[in-house]
Amino acid sequence: MTTRPSSETDDREASVISALDSRQAACLEVYDVCGRMGVDDSGLSSSEAAARLARFGPNAVSSHRARALLVLWHQVRSPLLGLLLIAAVASSFVGEISDAIIIGVIVALSIGLGFVNEYRAEKAAESLHSQIHHRATVIRDGRRVPVDVTGLVPGDVTSLQLGDIVPADIRLSEVQNLECDESTLTGESSPVEKSVAPVPEHTALAELSSVAMMGSVVHGGAGTGIVIATGVNTEFGRIAAGLGEHQVETQFQVGLRKFSVLLVYVAVILTGSIFVINIALHKPLFDALLFSLAIAVGITPQLLPAVVSASLAAGSKRMSARKVLVKRLVCIEDLGDVDTLFTDKTGTLTVGSISFMRTVSATGAPSADPLKWGLVCTEVVGAHGQAVGGNSLDMALWNSPAASAQASAIAGYERVSILPFDHDRRLVSVLVRDAAGTGIIVTKGAPETVLERCTHVPASAESRLDAEFAAGNRVIAVATRAAEDRHVVTPADERDLTLVGFLVFLDPAKPDAEAALKRLSALGVSVKVITGDSAVVATKVCDDLGLVDGGTLTGVDLDAIDDTRLAAVIAATRVFARVSPEQKARIVSLQRRTGGDVAFLGDGVNDALALHAADVGISVDSATDVAKDAADVILLEKDLNVLADGVMEGRRIFANTIKYVLMGTSSNFGNMFSAAGASIFLPFLPMLPSQILLNNLIYDASQLAIPTDNVDEEQLRKPSQWDIRFIRRFMLIFGPLSSVFDFILFGVMLWGFNAGPELFHTGWFVESLATQTLVIFAIRTRRIPFFRSHPSLPLTLAALAAVTIGIILPASPLAGVLGFSPLPVGFFAVLALMVVGYLVLVEFGKTLFYRMAVTRTGDETPRAPRADSHLRRRMRRFSTAERLSPAGRSKR
Repeated sequence: MTTRPSSETDDREASVISALDSRQAACLEVYDVCGRMGVDDSGLSSSEAAARLARFGPNAVSSHRARALLVLWHQVRSPLLGLLLIAAVASSFVGEISDAIIIGVIVALSIGLGFVNEYRAEKAAESLHSQIHHRATVIRDGRRVPVDVTGLVPGDVTSLQLGDIVPADIRLSEVQNLECDESTLTGESSPVEKSVAPVPEHTALAELSSVAMMGSVVHGGAGTGIVIATGVNTEFGRIAAGLGEHQVETQFQVGLRKFSVLLVYVAVILTGSIFVINIALHKPLFDALLFSLAIAVGITPQLLPAVVSASLAAGSKRMSARKVLVKRLVCIEDLGDVDTLFTDKTGTLTVGSISFMRTVSATGAPSADPLKWGLVCTEVVGAHGQAVGGNSLDMALWNSPAASAQASAIAGYERVSILPFDHDRRLVSVLVRDAAGTGIIVTKGAPETVLERCTHVPASAESRLDAEFAAGNRVIAVATRAAEDRHVVTPADERDLTLVGFLVFLDPAKPDAEAALKRLSALGVSVKVITGDSAVVATKVCDDLGLVDGGTLTGVDLDAIDDTRLAAVIAATRVFARVSPEQKARIVSLQRRTGGDVAFLGDGVNDALALHAADVGISVDSATDVAKDAADVILLEKDLNVLADGVMEGRRIFANTIKYVLMGTSSNFGNMFSAAGASIFLPFLPMLPSQILLNNLIYDASQLAIPTDNVDEEQLRKPSQWDIRFIRRFMLIFGPLSSVFDFILFGVMLWGFNAGPELFHTGWFVESLATQTLVIFAIRTRRIPFFRSHPSLPLTLAALAAVTIGIILPASPLAGVLGFSPLPVGFFAVLALMVVGYLVLVEFGKTLFYRMAVTRTGDETPRAPRADSHLRRRMRRFSTAERLSPAGRSKR
């Protein structure tokens, strides 16, 4: 970086520093930018960086902080609740003060119950998000140090490498063949070549070649520059601010929304009918209105968000303990839907700890030349004999015992230029000069790619290469050529090479990978390997691990077949080898068209497209920036067993959510259906509005224990999806089934106990609460409850507690206030018979229903990703738990 000595660079006071607009900085010389930002080659001091962070705020465009007021708004925004409260207030003006107060208290308790559970889930999500860290390398106090991206400030000197997501708007000061993918910001699909030269004024955003913009991806090369703007003051921040904070819906959320819409239709029809019937029978207007609205609230799944949030929060804690982090809680359930997993090989099926084994010369004679030239041609920067950067193969080579013996040999070469590795060329090349000043180009990379650039390849070399592949070893080829009068190496120089030999590395299969593959297979998840490695090596690893079903396709094979043919052969293929990033994404996208849910596990730059294309993108904490950014799930440990745990957790959460849904569409719906029928022949309301709300509150409170429930093994064996038709059929069968016993009770109360309004209200309150609460034990399983399927202890205690409260209330001091009267002893004998009879009838109905039900008829149409989904995913990278306030905005 070049700085101009002046008083400007000596003045480091934060008060005179201001963030620069990217268009403005792109037109300035580097030394002018350094002067205006108050920085030089030694970077900022720690104290100055802290002062600027306090002034400009965190480098974030959004906040993942749990906000109590927003959660509270989610609870009170129901129009039904609003109408109910308005009607209650209106009734108080006509003398119904006690009823209005009771309704208000019950509604407040219901809102509070939902608020507490959802807010706890939001706090769990905040804690989870805070565990995911993204770092950038900056120069501070004259030393290179890693910092969290949210801690970057204007004036920081930072470096960029292949696969990095640019952490802020940066005025470039040094570049080495740097190219950035800016499609997220500009829509331009081709990578943009970067330089340090200023651009003319009024240059378009897409042509600011001297600036790397926040949110873009380093597609190739490397660079260094000065941070000129952070957070909401960046070009990316301004775009993100215009999007708002609404997240893209997952399949799980789509299903929840469709179910809620279904119940809204049912509620409108039922409550409208009840209101009209009551008015036609000349019942008081306010009573009829309150009763109808209370019925609507009763059938609305008011605590469904709380139940789902509690399930997801509990699931996230269990998964976090198993070293799985999810960026959004709802992604847990989507993970349970997965039936096809595409994964890379290294670190997943293999140990991932790569070690250098030996060299193989081109001629077969013993030689250290491949090792020497391999060490010279490396992206690792040696500092005091230690490797401090580069890919895993370079690190393994540099840290091997054999490398130390070559220290004196490689010390005589001066590196002049480097052409970094990229996934299109699959090569890295360097231009070096020896002690005599002779220029030499050294190229290293995938054997097939290097060999095709060599002028001559001995047959013995090819046979040795095949032997190493057959043994399952990873191999890198090394070649050289003379380069007189060259000062920079370009892709055009990677030609007419002379093969030196091969570097052989070992990455053995994981001891527990075979068991993990069997476990995923038992869960109905088909595992397929997508790798940039040799087809022979990948096949050998799969054979060793028992993954034997299916053939192998290479990138060349994929180019030769169209999408229709490829979609047909994916199911019969277990290994896709030597594939490009675009081919990975193509495979994933085509598999999604089959209707199944697809997960992709990858950690490299070349995996980002496929991660975005998958239903669930999975990466690891040590992955490249762009891979972590594209992923929905982050594994702290790259282990398929951990992933299997996540799949089971997602399915367990879905199964327990469906239990609540089926409860709401059976007994709860049945009680509301009964209320509609009773309104026709009763001279009074079958239950007071306040009693309906209290009944609903106690019932819903007991259902909050559903997330703790056990799930039957068969429900975990295969993915499940929302099926609104299935839910509708369940409602139409089991709802009226519940009403049968309600009408029997009506008859018993009227003709057996000669009940007046108060006793009738009390009897139905207790019976409806008991039946709709206890039926959970039948609905929660397709097996025979208690004998072949055991509920969790918290669910059992919650259900029994709800029934007990319902029985005690009519005998408590609150009975008069709530409109209850004591029940005769004979009622409880009738109640016991009705509960037993109802549960037995539900068991018979359940057996017949599931026998006739069509399995999995959910929506098989793959989701079309929203146009801004990639941008929103990247926004989550630049988020903070701190509140974003005007203090963090531009102060120009």
